[in-house]
Amino acid sequence: MAEVFVRRLSRWQAEQQREAVADVYVEAYRRVPGEEPRDRRERDRQEFLETFAEDVQRPGFDMVVASGGNKPAAYAYGFVLDRAGEWWRALSGEVPWDWDIEELTVSGQVFALAGLMVLPAHRRGGVATRLVEQLLIRTDAALVAARVDPANEAAVGALRSWGWTRLGAVAPPGTVSDAPRVVSSDASSAAASDGTAATVPFTAVPVVGSGTVTDIWSRALTS
Repeated sequence: MAEVFVRRLSRWQAEQQREAVADVYVEAYRRVPGEEPRDRRERDRQEFLETFAEDVQRPGFDMVVASGGNKPAAYAYGFVLDRAGEWWRALSGEVPWDWDIEELTVSGQVFALAGLMVLPAHRRGGVATRLVEQLLIRTDAALVAARVDPANEAAVGALRSWGWTRLGAVAPPGTVSDAPRVVSSDASSAAASDGTAATVPFTAVPVVGSGTVTDIWSRALTS
């Protein structure tokens, strides 16, 4: 495996590299090489480009890229969650810290891991770990959060190995195929007062993986 070099991209550079980012995204998420219909890949690519165009304009956006052989091998990016979002209201159980998540969100102290994609040839080499570390070391946020399908063993395993904690389960009001996803091989829904599945604003916390019922995972970034 060729050595990779990790560097930060400015917002402008991220916008300029959007086509390359989309290429890596499609390749990283191709289920079985050669078997996915071309029109499906093109549709996924276009949907990603539309979502990425919105994400890159969000407050606190930051991005890192890992390059190998002068070509992008992986990307990771995130942004500060909307201060008006109320994603915490659907969490089941108790938050494992004596912190006020609502206050942290309102004060712009929650950073969302919104995208992580690693080309197959560069997996199992610690690339995803390096990207996430470099991305999070730059933020002033107190908390990082992401959504993940509990059935996605690779994503759950990676988050757990990075010191993340499951906060609870939520049922988004739409399918997660329309949201940013995370792929990495490094390392029951919440009930509302009436007994129905609790929900959070669909765009509040980005998605890691796939599925219609997802868990919120998080990690403290300050002691």
